[in-house]
Amino acid sequence: MAAHTHYLWFETRKRQEIIDITDQVAAQVRASGIREGFVLVSAMHISASVFVNDHESGLWKDILKWLDGTIAPWDPARYRHNETGEDNAAAHLWSLTIGHEVIVPITEGNLDFGPWQRIFYGEWDGQRRKRVIVKVLGER
Repeated sequence: MAAHTHYLWFETRKRQEIIDITDQVAAQVRASGIREGFVLVSAMHISASVFVNDHESGLWKDILKWLDGTIAPWDPARYRHNETGEDNAAAHLWSLTIGHEVIVPITEGNLDFGPWQRIFYGEWDGQRRKRVIVKVLGER
């Protein structure tokens, strides 16, 4: 089995941001030469996520509203974690809810998605440098 590893780096302008990384992941699949296999895409930070969904700005707003309004409001006084001097407990809970990684099949050298599926990086506590690992595994 062949393997290819690449790191994507992000430093978002906003504290919370959703970024479509599908094209960057697809470029690494092509660079790997893998024809049949899988790609693992994983946030390497505990306050970020990687997920598959639709590229639609209204949905992104809905996701952020759902996380902040239903899952874990951004209210630093509410969380014990923030007693350590941090203010990002909600970001940790958002990451637990959305998840930190996805695995996407590769068929004939391409990401093998269903209709409308794209890969996203969800930054929940940004404005500092963070990374995502792209690990392509399979046969050439």
